[in-house]
Amino acid sequence: MKTPALEDLVSALRKNRAQQPSSIAERRLLNETHAEKVPIPKGLRVNEVIAGGRPADTLSFEDHDGNGALLYLHGGAYTIGSPFTHRALAAQLGRAAGLNALVPDYRLAPENPFPAAVDDAVAAYRWLIETGTPPERIVIAGDSAGGGLAMATLLTIRDHDDPLPVAAALISPWTDLAMTGDSIETREKDDPMLLRQGLSEQADLYLDGQDPTDPLASPIYADLTGIPPLIIHVGSAEILFDDSTRLAERAKAADVEVSFQEYEDMIHVWHYFAGMLPEGKAAIEEIGQFVRTKLNHG
Repeated sequence: MKTPALEDLVSALRKNRAQQPSSIAERRLLNETHAEKVPIPKGLRVNEVIAGGRPADTLSFEDHDGNGALLYLHGGAYTIGSPFTHRALAAQLGRAAGLNALVPDYRLAPENPFPAAVDDAVAAYRWLIETGTPPERIVIAGDSAGGGLAMATLLTIRDHDDPLPVAAALISPWTDLAMTGDSIETREKDDPMLLRQGLSEQADLYLDGQDPTDPLASPIYADLTGIPPLIIHVGSAEILFDDSTRLAERAKAADVEVSFQEYEDMIHVWHYFAGMLPEGKAAIEEIGQFVRTKLNHG
């Protein structure tokens, strides 16, 4: 049963979606404006760096020892979003995991189509290692498109024999740009944020005519053998539900350790709204506990 807080949020999100501007530039600006209203955790320290050739933010707290990193890849359908828009979420996840976070400002479409985002994410991961972070102390995480990008990063470094991180955390990941999951249709009425048409348009901008089933664009089509343990979160009220369930199934079939968690009635990336949703805070803590376990025991 939906709580009053969730009902209010869903109503506001439906209204925002109906008023969404048409141009990418306007959407980016609106996204940044909305992010200004999201509370930032107390004691957060933000530093700007160049990681793998791209600007990035490092997020830390005084009680972190700095021995490790959460490489966080923001969502935004590969066309909007920035380290700033996801600062609060990345910081909360980092704090829950006991890690500093690195949030790269990877290149966006349509100016920089696939695989520019993948190249930038991989470069940021390699930068962490080159600057002294042991791979066994690195976790890759991301939401929505950032979740798919996290998977693409894992696949790329695996295939290039880079050392792998200890784990990855995926929040409502977008893993199938071909849009073949049944939930794209069956759960559209429940999803207050995403519509098939809008998502398809963003996929086209990112792919720029390239194959939507390329595993680095749509990891659902990849051989997942050999990737590190995953935790996957998805809400029951989102059109990308099947992107998570099918990824979990394929990973388990490849003998990958998977912790799959479906949150009843939750919306796309509800973790972002942890300030108003207890379920968001609980989900962040669950990811943090998973990461801490992997860091401590491998």
